[in-house]
Amino acid sequence: MRIMSSPIKASHGAAYSRILGVGGARGNRVVDNAEMCTIIDSSDEWIQQRTGISERRWVDDEQTALTLATEAARKAIERSGVATDQIDAVLVSSVSNERRFPSLSVQVASELGLDNPAATDLQAACAGFCYGVSLADSMVRTGSAHYVLVVGVEVLSKQTDFSDRSTAFLFGDGAGAVVIGPSEVPGIGPAVWGSEINTGEIIHSDEFEVAVAGGFSPKIHMEGNKVFRWATTYIVEKTVETLEAAGLTPEELDVFIPHQANNRITDAMLRRLKLPDDVVVSRDIKMMGNASAASVPIAMEALLESGEAKPGDNALIIGFGAGLVYAGQVVVLP
Repeated sequence: MRIMSSPIKASHGAAYSRILGVGGARGNRVVDNAEMCTIIDSSDEWIQQRTGISERRWVDDEQTALTLATEAARKAIERSGVATDQIDAVLVSSVSNERRFPSLSVQVASELGLDNPAATDLQAACAGFCYGVSLADSMVRTGSAHYVLVVGVEVLSKQTDFSDRSTAFLFGDGAGAVVIGPSEVPGIGPAVWGSEINTGEIIHSDEFEVAVAGGFSPKIHMEGNKVFRWATTYIVEKTVETLEAAGLTPEELDVFIPHQANNRITDAMLRRLKLPDDVVVSRDIKMMGNASAASVPIAMEALLESGEAKPGDNALIIGFGAGLVYAGQVVVLP
C-alpha cells in the first residue's frame, strides 16, 4: 500500500498525564443490614458472609445523580489546584441519568460554571470510571484537552428490584470524580479493557420505554452466580495483566482498588496477584455497597482521606460489570 502525504494537521499534547485531584460524595441515608432485612427476607450474617456489606448509602429526598456528581466534581477540582475555567472536557460515566438527554456531563458542566467544555457521557456501568480515566489520559496526551474532569455517579437505590432478594441488598448511591492533566512523568498506565459481547443479559435493566410507560424506573436484573464466576476467573486474569501492562511487579504496588462488588471477588484477585501484605486493599464495600461507576473513585478518596494511602502511591484500579465489560490501569495517586 502506497503511503501518501496528507495536509491534515495532527494534534500533540503532554508527554504524560496524571490524576491531579479526587473527590467523592455519598448518599446521605445510611441503610444497615438490619433495616435492609425489613425489606427483603435475609439476615445480617448472610449478607456479610456473601458480600462483606454491613451497610449501604442511599440518596435522601434532596439528592440526585446530578447533585452527587457536582459535589464530587467540585471537591476534585478544588483539590487539583486547577481553575474551573481550565477544565476543557467532562466525561461522566453513569447508568443513572433520569433523562435520555441532555447528558449528565453537560448538566454537571453547567452546574460548575465551566467554560463550554467538550462533554459526553459514557455507558460502561461498573467499568465506566476506568474507561473514563483511559480516555482522559489519551485526550491529554494527544492535545485534544488539557484538563479533563472524569466522574462516576450512580443512584442505584432507585433502580433496585426489591422483590429480588439475591441482589436487592447490593447497591449504593454515590459519586466520585478526578481531574486529569499533564505530567512530566507517567502517572497513568496502559488500559487493559474489553468486553464479553455475548453476555449482555447476565446484568441488564428493564427497557426504558417499557418502565416509563408502566410508571416505574428501569430495574436492575442480574444473574449473580454467573457474574461471580466470571469475575473470579476471567477478571482475575485481567487484573494480573493490568499490573504487567504497567511494567510493575507486585512488590512495586502500594494500593489495590478493585471495583467494590463483593469482598469474595477481591479475595480471589488477591490470591492470584500474590501481593505483599503491606499493599493497602480497599474494602469500601462494607460501608458503601456496590456503587457501580462511582465505586473506584469513592474508594480512592476514602483511602486518601483516612491516610491508608498516600499521594504518590502506585494504585491498581479495575472495574467490571454490565456489558459484560471491564477496564483497569495502574495510576499514581494525587
